[in-house]
Amino acid sequence: MRVYKSNNFRIGCKIIFEKEPCLIESSEFVKPGKGQAFVRVKLKKLLKNQLIEKTFKSTDSLEIADILECKLSYLYNDGNFWYFIDDNTFEDFSIEKKIVGSSAKWLLEQDTCIVTFWNNKPIFITPNIFVELKVVDTRVTLKGEAINASTKLAKLSTGAIVKVPLFIQVGSFIKVDTRSGEYISRIK
Repeated sequence: MRVYKSNNFRIGCKIIFEKEPCLIESSEFVKPGKGQAFVRVKLKKLLKNQLIEKTFKSTDSLEIADILECKLSYLYNDGNFWYFIDDNTFEDFSIEKKIVGSSAKWLLEQDTCIVTFWNNKPIFITPNIFVELKVVDTRVTLKGEAINASTKLAKLSTGAIVKVPLFIQVGSFIKVDTRSGEYISRIK
């Protein structure tokens, strides 16, 4: 069993804490005037996507998590499983709907994404930061409504709904930030 000593905790380290894989978001070594030194750490629980703060003694250690991030291409889905392929090894993966979760609305066929594995099982998917999608439906804005509003809702080709400026029409291609779900720009 490989371990990290608490004085070696660095941002980006992947550890096992409370029998779950965690990512260290921040780490601060503190040596008070009196008493024992300690490390103040912010951990992101990868299974629950939960952020917690924890303090460790300088003598503590935690097991290194067997986390692997692979760049895979999305192929298709059948409603229950999403299918991916590794372009280098041509190994294919089927991932359950609950693991894909809200990332599904940003996945386009043949697009790449990062799939995170723990003990050779997928635990979550990170889509590309920016995606270019087609607007398939939007509400027509009347002149009187334009005075009170600067945005409207648009449905995209993947089913995602985002706020867009009033000048965006059906058939337009837009760039969206997948982290926040915000409109970035129109693609010409």
